[in-house]
Amino acid sequence: MASADLRAELDCSICLSLYTDPVSLRCGHNFCRSCIVSALDAQEAARVYSCPDCRAEYPERPALEKNRKLGNIVERFLSAQPDMEETGIFCTYCTKSPVPAVRTCLHCEISLCDDHLMAHNKTMDHILTEPTRSFGSKKCSLHKKVLEYYCPQDTVCLCASCCLVGEHRGHQVELLDEASEKKKKKLRKYLEELNPQKAKIQTKLQILQDRQRNIQEKASDKRKNVKKLFIDIKEQLEMAEKKALSEISRQEEKIVSPISDLIKKLEIEEDELSRKMRHVEEMCHVTDPIRLLQESDITVCGHGDDEDTGGDGGNTRSEDDLDEVLISLTLHRSMKDIVTNVTSELGLHVPDILLDEDTAHRHVKISEDLKTATRTEEEQNRPKSPGRFLYWDQVLSRCDLSSGRHYWEVEWDQKGGCGIGLSYPSIEREGLQSDIIYNDKSWCLVMTDAVCAVCHRSVRSPLSVDRTCPRLGVFLDYEAGCLSFYRLCDPIRHLHTFTASFSQPLHVLFYVESGASVRIIS
Repeated sequence: MASADLRAELDCSICLSLYTDPVSLRCGHNFCRSCIVSALDAQEAARVYSCPDCRAEYPERPALEKNRKLGNIVERFLSAQPDMEETGIFCTYCTKSPVPAVRTCLHCEISLCDDHLMAHNKTMDHILTEPTRSFGSKKCSLHKKVLEYYCPQDTVCLCASCCLVGEHRGHQVELLDEASEKKKKKLRKYLEELNPQKAKIQTKLQILQDRQRNIQEKASDKRKNVKKLFIDIKEQLEMAEKKALSEISRQEEKIVSPISDLIKKLEIEEDELSRKMRHVEEMCHVTDPIRLLQESDITVCGHGDDEDTGGDGGNTRSEDDLDEVLISLTLHRSMKDIVTNVTSELGLHVPDILLDEDTAHRHVKISEDLKTATRTEEEQNRPKSPGRFLYWDQVLSRCDLSSGRHYWEVEWDQKGGCGIGLSYPSIEREGLQSDIIYNDKSWCLVMTDAVCAVCHRSVRSPLSVDRTCPRLGVFLDYEAGCLSFYRLCDPIRHLHTFTASFSQPLHVLFYVESGASVRIIS
């Protein structure tokens, strides 16, 4: 009964079998790793995770903690099962009330309880084993006698007759117990050899599980940070919307208020004029000359009022209109502040990178804004400069990056080939070593119609990427020694990361082949 109760406690509630690689949730419930992973995968679409036992909900996919103690208990339970479980084999002689057997006599092919075993041992010297029904596997299939010996030469168990006659005659044989002990000794030695291997695997497993847990925790923290960031962005967008709408309302009020006053004044004048016109029309129908002549001054007075009203009505200002530039600037300033805040939250600095004409090869044309490098057949008229590239069609940036985390974008026109990277200012200016590829002072990504590769120290490592995406993102973490390239298509994908211990300031370096053009995106 105790064994059955223990077994119930060691069953996974999902598969209803003994725990395999048991793991725990934060609520304290345990499951087989594969069982709970399948359950969480099924909950993935709804983005609501819960414990299959207590239904405790988790806002993020819960981390799985390995329950080593429970795993050890399961292993010990399984190893002790033959002793703990009843065999279901009963004493042959206890027919009235079945009594579990403790031993089986292979000679007599009977099973015995403690009482009958004692009587059996007093009268016979037979071979006894654990309770079993499989008598055939304990006897020689040829002579039907109990197996008592072991032949190491043929690795088979033998009866006494097999040792005297037949194909095993003359072989060096051992008693079963002796052979068994020898094999156990070998197995123990093998087990000792396996234990360090198991410990090594467990150590690696622990490292991987710790790494997995760290990644999951980082991913969970990053999700929280991104959600918070977007909540802040939404609040800032709402504030920007309010500012823009408030500015529109302010301009509307400023322009519409005097117009409304003028409309009211003109409406009053229109009513007065209409009243006078009706009076004049009435006078036109008066037949009494005396009455008509006595009221003629009303018409003159009305004409004067009409002139004044007309003068006011013409006093509209042509400049009365919404200042759309001011509204646009209000929106632009708000959006710029949002982008600045987001960049700051992400810990990134966007440098203002300008190309240095004093380093540009004579066949590399630099745009007026110092953002674009283009390879031309026409040689540019430039003065001599100690920093100018003389051998390869390359150019460095003016500014250097010697600390911090930076991000910028570049765009390739997909005509010809180009190289995009970073370099120490001490790079050679002529000869093979001045090439963006063939030196240890630059790290670059090379793009052509045919290939895409990363290069450093004359080593090219091809990349399998879609070259139809012209825009690339470049990220530098100087202190961490990381230079990463990203493909800025939908979806954005990581291309490659160089790792190095930077010892000098870094400059942006462009290489352009015939007709190619590369631009720094502001």
